Amino acid sequence: INLMSWLIITMSITLSTTMITSTTHWLMTWACLEINTLSMVPLISKPNHPRATEAATKYYLIQTMASTAMLFAATTNALNTSNWETHLTTEPMAMTIITLALMMKMAASPFHSWLPDVSQGTTTLTTMTILTWQKIAPLTILLTTHNKTNITLILLSAMLSVTMGGLGSLNQTQLRKLMAFSSIAHTGWIMA
Repeated sequence: INLMSWLIITMSITLSTTMITSTTHWLMTWACLEINTLSMVPLISKPNHPRATEAATKYYLIQTMASTAMLFAATTNALNTSNWETHLTTEPMAMTIITLALMMKMAASPFHSWLPDVSQGTTTLTTMTILTWQKIAPLTILLTTHNKTNITLILLSAMLSVTMGGLGSLNQTQLRKLMAFSSIAHTGWIMA
């Protein structure tokens, strides 16, 4: 990737995450998450290796499934309540689907199995971006909707994430996979 492409991608990732922290509309939130996902794919596949292509494909498919579920839930909520505001989502089923989608996006357990493979398939700098910066947006949305979020679901996922992150890292000899399991465990601690 040349310098200009790298600057555009970095700006897209930074701006989309920053916009998520300030938006209160579900469609804008979804659009920013998609920009974030689409900006990460070239960075993940940059090494021009089959493993990097596999990692980029896994990342894209998981993130797209989560975004689709989130858009479906937000649209369902808007149809039932005539409201697109993130902090006023009142449909319990819609909030459960949104919460599960956000857990998938930030690789919280039980949706964590993709993260070690993606981390191993790309460069260390990109891995660090996925393990840190890419979790800010979903966590921000969870904080924005915390009044309507199913707390039992969040705590169960937090406990599972801490457990699975710890167990997954026990016999790990590959550094990036070890960092991925550590990130899963830390995601659990942050969610709790």
